[in-house]
Amino acid sequence: MAWDGRLKTWVAAFVGTLFLAAGVTGAAAEAPAPLDPPQKVKVAYVPIMKFATMYVAAGRGLFKKYGLDVDLEKVKSGTEAIAFLSQGSVDVGGIAIVTSLWNSWNRGLDIRVIAPGGREPLKDSPTALLVSTKSAGTVKDIADLKGKKLGVAGGPGSGGEYLAAKALERAKLTIRDVELVNIGNPDIPAALQAGSVDAAIAGTPYSDQAVETGSAKVLATDLTPGLMTVAFVGSGKFIKERPEVAQRFVLALTEAARMMQGKDYLSQENIDAYMKYTATTEDALKKATPAVYDPNMEIPVKGLADVERVHRENGRTDYDTPIDLKKVVDTQFVDKALADLGEAKN
Repeated sequence: MAWDGRLKTWVAAFVGTLFLAAGVTGAAAEAPAPLDPPQKVKVAYVPIMKFATMYVAAGRGLFKKYGLDVDLEKVKSGTEAIAFLSQGSVDVGGIAIVTSLWNSWNRGLDIRVIAPGGREPLKDSPTALLVSTKSAGTVKDIADLKGKKLGVAGGPGSGGEYLAAKALERAKLTIRDVELVNIGNPDIPAALQAGSVDAAIAGTPYSDQAVETGSAKVLATDLTPGLMTVAFVGSGKFIKERPEVAQRFVLALTEAARMMQGKDYLSQENIDAYMKYTATTEDALKKATPAVYDPNMEIPVKGLADVERVHRENGRTDYDTPIDLKKVVDTQFVDKALADLGEAKN
């Protein structure tokens, strides 16, 4: 065998060993070359930790690696980002999947989910159904909430209402069996302490605060294990006119997710990236149960279908027939990223 042939064989074996050590299986294609010149991508995002793959991709140079010049612009809400996406003034949005979005998709809104955000933990979720200690004597389980006041963050069709509906389903109740009270997340501990609501849905750090001060007890947790409530969505213009750019954007997110597994989640490089793009602190990061950042970036279509079903059955949508999820999800970029990088072991 000629020397260059032996060298190629050795290199291929070495690279294969690296992929196995990283928990990557399957035959990976050669990663695409960086775009030259670098292509601009404008992103509007809500600064929460469920978009942390993007922070790592930006902070650790993965976007630059693939020839992307990504501009991250914070917005107050997903509604604001959706407006920018529909106008074509931003390419990608990091947003929550709420009822208004389902209604817009049904009316033909030309944006698609191209990659998942962080998903709910599979167990030990910090998001919980809490019962006020003042009501704990009469509310022993979820069924006892019938006719009671239940606090949630967000109005009709919100993510908070969806979580409440999923909790109530465990006792064969619906949101119409309780009195829903719209309370901002920061005000939930005080409401539970005062007894102005009998129970509430709360996430970290507010659920922790309520329990630690003795204002509430956990009635149920792990309400939606593995659920995707937020996502990266691309404008129709971006997907159709610049698919190679969209592909590299999702590829960078996928590579970032693989840098966030296990102990690597709290590597100093990652912590610095998280803190640069959110208002979180290093102490809060180390205490909180992290979201699930899937190294294969699977878009959980069944979970999305369940979110749509609950809002539709609760009368929160302006249509009554299940929506065609082809109007919602475009998996081509995740599929290509897995072809390029190989499939990781979860």
